Amino acid sequence: MRRKQYAIAVLALLAAATGQQAPARAAEVSTLDEVVVTAGRIEESKKEITANVTVVSREEIEQAAARTVGDLFAEMGLSHIQKYPGSLTSIAIRGFRTETHGNDLQGHVLVLLDGRRAGTGNLAKILTRNIERIEIIRGPGAVQYGSGGVGGVVNIITRRGRDNSLAVEAGAGSFGEHEEGFAATALHKGFDFAGALSGQSMGDYETGDGRTYVNTGVDARTALSINAGYSYAEANRLGITYTGFTADEDGNPGYIDTPDSDDYTDKDNYSLDLRYDGRMEGRARQWLARFFLGRDDNNWVYPTASNPDGWDDGSTASNTTDQQGAQVQISDRFGPATLTTGLDWVKYEVENTWTPEATEYANPAVFLLGKGEFLNDRLIVTAGLRYDWYSVEVTRPVGREEDENNLAPSVGLAWVLSDACKLRTRYAEGFVMPSADQLAADYWNWGIRTVGNPELKPEKSRTLDGGVDYAAGGLSGSLTLFTTDFEDKITNFILADGSSTWLNQGSATLSGLEVEVSYDLGVPLNLAWEVKPYLNLTLLAKYEDNATGEDLLYVSGSNYAAGLAVSDGERWSGRLNVAYTGSQPVQDWEALVYPVPVVTLDSFVVADLVASYRFLESDRYGKWSLRGEVRNLLDEDYGYVLGNPMPGRSIFAGLRWEY
Repeated sequence: MRRKQYAIAVLALLAAATGQQAPARAAEVSTLDEVVVTAGRIEESKKEITANVTVVSREEIEQAAARTVGDLFAEMGLSHIQKYPGSLTSIAIRGFRTETHGNDLQGHVLVLLDGRRAGTGNLAKILTRNIERIEIIRGPGAVQYGSGGVGGVVNIITRRGRDNSLAVEAGAGSFGEHEEGFAATALHKGFDFAGALSGQSMGDYETGDGRTYVNTGVDARTALSINAGYSYAEANRLGITYTGFTADEDGNPGYIDTPDSDDYTDKDNYSLDLRYDGRMEGRARQWLARFFLGRDDNNWVYPTASNPDGWDDGSTASNTTDQQGAQVQISDRFGPATLTTGLDWVKYEVENTWTPEATEYANPAVFLLGKGEFLNDRLIVTAGLRYDWYSVEVTRPVGREEDENNLAPSVGLAWVLSDACKLRTRYAEGFVMPSADQLAADYWNWGIRTVGNPELKPEKSRTLDGGVDYAAGGLSGSLTLFTTDFEDKITNFILADGSSTWLNQGSATLSGLEVEVSYDLGVPLNLAWEVKPYLNLTLLAKYEDNATGEDLLYVSGSNYAAGLAVSDGERWSGRLNVAYTGSQPVQDWEALVYPVPVVTLDSFVVADLVASYRFLESDRYGKWSLRGEVRNLLDEDYGYVLGNPMPGRSIFAGLRWEY
């Protein structure tokens, strides 16, 4: 039956690919003048940036089979990921990972939403439907954004209304998948709006070996994203952004050999952002002020029905993080130099059922970022400095406060050889502040006392990287070499009296190579269509614990994505993508012994085929498009996490109407 479905899907995609030919379009030309905002917190071209920055365009997002940002990173080979059933995905850059539960200050890769902390490191909670582009700083972004940006910073930028449009789409696929979506944009007399609402449900899926993996379906996943604003006086805008995600009864099979048939999770995340952007007409001076708040909520439910032996007791576990924050910054040009300075402030309140504590975090910071352009703008010099004050308070069962601070610098150089080629190098430091538990805990659980260590220092990294960027005609690419020293890692430690605490006693060294290259063959061949092969590659030459000399756990030495994207820019597009994840050392928790044995999670390859075709376009009836997908084309039996296999081959077909 599955082979028959697969054959039908492939025929449908081929039919779309060979359908009515669309009007010719001129192929776009790649340059280094693409505007980004993440590296310097203001708009600047990639030519002026000394960091390694990756930009994922809206076109690439629409061509992908992924629905969440986490899946997009895996599909495009942008990072190593860990993915579980139950809407839980973390990403890793240069061997460092996001924090998926609770306080994102404890993550080692920082996720931003329109330039401010997203409040979550779980990329399964952020859907791609209303995203304009994604910008990724590879390497520390602490001087710009603070704690957590050790391996990199991911800035997810939502759409703005540039025109008036309306779109409705629906689709269905394997394993009982159903998906619906609604999107709209508007632009009228200074008012702009962009919004998207989507819903999804799915039954239990089959793995690549044909086995039904029970309790992996979801009753409903719903996401809403809105970005609205009013612009006046040429370059001033008042804006409001809302994002929300809900997962109801999302299957949670667990990691035991016989998956649990009725455990599930409920997850919620929302954030609200009020923002004012301004610019002085005819001057380089610009400013930003914003206030934001949000909540990240995770609940795990363990019914007893499937566990007569008492393994689960009908209990629930939960984690709730409330976040609020503010940013104020101003930027101006002084001769060859551009300076940006400002204040960041965030506050978190965290509660977990697995500890009796409630904790609060407060983190104000000041920063100064500078960029100078010399020798006819051929030499670019960047530098930055940030100072963070960090205080924590355990509010119950007993009150206790601790304070910490950190100074983070960065400096970079870029030499623009030509309009098409740039050399760059950068030194930057990253840090992760100790958590409230690590600094100030004092509680008993299961007969063991846990106490904080007020002498803890922040975890720190020092990274040096260098590379080259090139973009001309249809060829675009970058190559980067990097090395990172990570020290003062915070690890758990058992004291002589049997109590548990934390110490700074870990360090690691990581180094490697990052490559991104694509070539639109339509440019040199003077074709009207884009025909673009591409490759994204990360190779870690070294990723070892300095104390033991062993490779770091849960880190793959190699990840890549390669493929071919074809589009006429009007009626049809298609993409074949192949993503490889290298083997990695992991702990085998299924063994149920201590110390937990370390085993190897094998490498795997996942291929996806996506095609869309606009079969009708008229002023009266709008635009109608068909979309087809074959996910896991090779029916690979694989998992990003040991004991959690992912879906086997599946198909999806959808219909979209736009007006």
